[in-house]
Amino acid sequence: MSSTLSPSQIFDRMMEKDLFSRWMGIELIELRRGYCKLRMSVRPEMLNGFGILHGGVSFSFADSAFAFASNSHGRLSVSQTSQITHVKAAEAGDVLIAEAQELQLGHKMATYDVKVYRDENQELIALFRGSVYRTSRRFDQA
Repeated sequence: MSSTLSPSQIFDRMMEKDLFSRWMGIELIELRRGYCKLRMSVRPEMLNGFGILHGGVSFSFADSAFAFASNSHGRLSVSQTSQITHVKAAEAGDVLIAEAQELQLGHKMATYDVKVYRDENQELIALFRGSVYRTSRRFDQA
């Protein structure tokens, strides 16, 4: 059963305590049940020693889209497995998009793919896949 809260209300509740997503400066572009699209600008403090986006930041950006998409149904969902493949480097000043799409939704498990790409030319940066455990706890009962 879905929550009586809308996906945007769930997003707002999650963002209240999600200090890391706020540090990344993510912006919500689109959110619906099972889907989330975010935007983020790469800042100099996000770069690694090679002057490119740190892999942990790109993973976290994808993971945030994954979290918002998987929780959009209104049941508290927590990551069980996730992996990322980095395809291209990103640099300071790049504007990135993370687009999470639900592949499978079950009673206790769900799987999502997230594409991270440059906003200006849709050049693929990373591919992320994650699965969540869907608890019985609903956002509207918290």
